[in-house]
Amino acid sequence: MQISEKLSLLREKMRDKEIEACIIPSGDPHLSEYPTEHWKFREWLSNFTGSAGTLVVTKNEAGLWTDSRYWLQAETQLQSTNIQLFKDGKDDVPSFTKWLFQNLDAGMKVGIDNSLFSVDEAQKLINKFSDKNINVIEDFKPQDEIWESRPQIPKDLISIIPDHLAGFSRNEKIAMVREEMKKKDVNYYVTVSLDEIAWVLNLRGTDVSFNPIFYAYLIISNDDVKLFINAYKLSTHIEKKLIVSDIKINFYEIFKPTLKDIPDNAAVLIDPKRTNMEAFKAISNECRIIKGESIIANLKTIKNETEIENIRQTMIKDGIAMVRFLAWLNRRIDKETITELSAAHKLAEFRKEQSGYTGDAFETISAYNENGAIVHYCVKPETDKQLTTNGIYLSDSGGQYITGTTDITRTIAFGYDIPEQAKIDYTLVLKGHIALAEAIFPTGTRGTQLDILARKELWKNMLNYGHGTGHGVGYYLNVHEGPQSIRTQENPVTIKPGMLTSNEPAIYRKGQYGIRIENLILCVEKGETEFGKFLGFETLTLCPLDNKLIRKDLLSEEEIKWVNNYHKTVYEKLAPLILCESQEWLKEITQPI
Repeated sequence: MQISEKLSLLREKMRDKEIEACIIPSGDPHLSEYPTEHWKFREWLSNFTGSAGTLVVTKNEAGLWTDSRYWLQAETQLQSTNIQLFKDGKDDVPSFTKWLFQNLDAGMKVGIDNSLFSVDEAQKLINKFSDKNINVIEDFKPQDEIWESRPQIPKDLISIIPDHLAGFSRNEKIAMVREEMKKKDVNYYVTVSLDEIAWVLNLRGTDVSFNPIFYAYLIISNDDVKLFINAYKLSTHIEKKLIVSDIKINFYEIFKPTLKDIPDNAAVLIDPKRTNMEAFKAISNECRIIKGESIIANLKTIKNETEIENIRQTMIKDGIAMVRFLAWLNRRIDKETITELSAAHKLAEFRKEQSGYTGDAFETISAYNENGAIVHYCVKPETDKQLTTNGIYLSDSGGQYITGTTDITRTIAFGYDIPEQAKIDYTLVLKGHIALAEAIFPTGTRGTQLDILARKELWKNMLNYGHGTGHGVGYYLNVHEGPQSIRTQENPVTIKPGMLTSNEPAIYRKGQYGIRIENLILCVEKGETEFGKFLGFETLTLCPLDNKLIRKDLLSEEEIKWVNNYHKTVYEKLAPLILCESQEWLKEITQPI
């Protein structure tokens, strides 16, 4: 079915409800970053496959808003769809709400499916439209009627994470949640976030590509724990384990009716950023609803001692795979045909040889020359470029292991005829990377305050990148995890010991290349003085940088020392565990600069 036909079907349903405009976000009722195919309605309607974007459809027009990571991708995918691209974040581009204000009159109706919006998002929309006398119809679900051959919710079985790998049993984690509930004076806690449910119950699934999670809801009260999940996803063994833990199993579909049954005198905690509006509205108005930060998200982001030790071992495994991959590229680039796709497949092969590996953490970005300038480039057969002995290659990849999740980006140059500007760009990015890795800061510091360290050298040269510098990373969970972040946008969450975060400054030159250096860093305690407690970072990722791209004269003595010490650590930890050919390459590339 053509995009125009799909939009016509949508507009028919809009006319039936006397709706003038429809807002369709990414995501699912769990507010997932990467939903399964069942909920990719925006993608089905627009042809745009990026993970972030909002489609707005009126009687006569349609527009898609997405951020700078996806501008180039969206330009390609929206061709011939009659859907206009709005580059969200540019000064001269109106937000979709402002655009709708320009196209709608007072008294008109806007339709949304409030199960796809967080409480905060939905309330902001409703307030904005209310100010303009525009009504929001919250239960508009056209996908249930017009989406032919809609994929089903996955029926895969879930699995258990053993306590000795998780650090705490599910009963211990539930007790931790209840302790926090007691502090907040609530007796019910509701979560719809899939990674939170997987973490607290020590379970994992395969419902969503790359993320080891499964579709479920969870309500924890002082007296019981209710898990809402389709029963066919539970083996007899796991069902018995949950019953022994006094977890009551309910059908996935009765979550909303169960919310309605929460006693009127209950105090219910929900996170308005992580709970969908439909679930929120199902709770009785007679309940005392407390809007606060997710208890599980805050517990989960602080990795326990077992998780940290397992992550360190995982970084060694992933480092071995990365070194073997980079050494293979170096040996074979001028001897056989290697493309972006075949390189990504080869990297996956090296990871598969590591114990505990279960799959990739996200779709590998394997980008050569100008494709590297597309921030979230996704290689397809029609865009697949051959790697040659003269160019710049960016690989952003990660692995899911039962002992942790990895995320690493390396930019390497083939040949020695490297543009001087590329060396300068790489070195400026490296300087920012080192500045963040070496940061020491007082407790209470937010990621927003640290972000400038990664950008300072770029800004001095009037350069910048459009994405965040750092995101939280789960423990054999989602590669993008909150609540912490390191970015220019304000985030009130402070950086605490035990948080695992990425460090990934970058620069992208359209039509030429992209440069990004990404390691994972663990927040650790550095010491205490009369001025308070201070924190810093421990770099956990183990993989060499490309010395050919470094302009040594642009580095300070301290920065040179950091590079040499990092390479010394990489060599000492990985060299004894890899084959001779890769070991020789590793020894050469980790020589002091």
